[in-house]
Amino acid sequence: MAGGLPIEKNFLGLEAGQSDPETSGVIVVPAPFEATSSYGTGSRRGPGAILEASHQVEFYDCALGFEPVQACGGIATVEPVPFEDLLQQTGAVAGAAFADRLEEAVGRWLDRGKFVVTLGGEHSAVIGAVRAHAKRFQDLTVVQLDAHSDLREEYLDNPWSHASALRRILEFHDHAVQVGIRSEESKERQTAREFGVKTFYGHVIARQAESGADWISGVVSAARARVYVTLDADVFDPSLVPGTGTPEPGGLTWHQVDRLLERLCGEREVVGFDVSELAPIEGVRVSEYTVAKLIYRFIGYRFG
Repeated sequence: MAGGLPIEKNFLGLEAGQSDPETSGVIVVPAPFEATSSYGTGSRRGPGAILEASHQVEFYDCALGFEPVQACGGIATVEPVPFEDLLQQTGAVAGAAFADRLEEAVGRWLDRGKFVVTLGGEHSAVIGAVRAHAKRFQDLTVVQLDAHSDLREEYLDNPWSHASALRRILEFHDHAVQVGIRSEESKERQTAREFGVKTFYGHVIARQAESGADWISGVVSAARARVYVTLDADVFDPSLVPGTGTPEPGGLTWHQVDRLLERLCGEREVVGFDVSELAPIEGVRVSEYTVAKLIYRFIGYRFG
């Protein structure tokens, strides 16, 4: 079984006693696959940038009042899932092959009772992680936090495009909820209706938030007893997280996402989590730091 990474490469820069895969409750799996980015590129560097930025996150979370790393029994980071050899193949073949490879890697940790956080490149990179969870957990809802529906049957002739991530997920899982959507084509809205996907649009959330309405209760109520969260970094407004390949205005705030994750962890059994589409901007570190802190906060909600 793969061991944890050295201090300089692991999440939070933890010492060996707090980052041993054998004893840690959380396993971080980097999956830096990128093959179909159609606008801004660089998501393959996202997992590494998040890990590096996490070294600046305080162990003690002042909003929680405790150290999440203590609550979960340790956070181990393992070797990135390799993908370079797959890029010699066509996009569709490479995407499907990486999904199989990641599913196996994540599944091994799930079978050992670990909570897995996957750090993806483009959004299609994490499909294997979702599939590993869907095969092991019943009564599950995939909650997608994203600016884009990702429901295209294919994009640029590739069914494994980053714009088709949720569409591929719906081939093996039957229940999904979308939050923060601000961009889609008309066929994607039709696909969502056909598959019974409940969508909470960004502009509706903004209006409800302004009026004081409790939009989060709607999301939680739409979810089944167990939840897997797949988060595209562009769910955030680009003023907060500019480092993403396809930024969309009108995104969610830190506090909106934070409160949603708190409610999901408090009212449902959250079984897994992934983050994707973080594309670092040279000299601007706010995006990767924000995401690193969010991951740590999420672990705190899950285990606190």
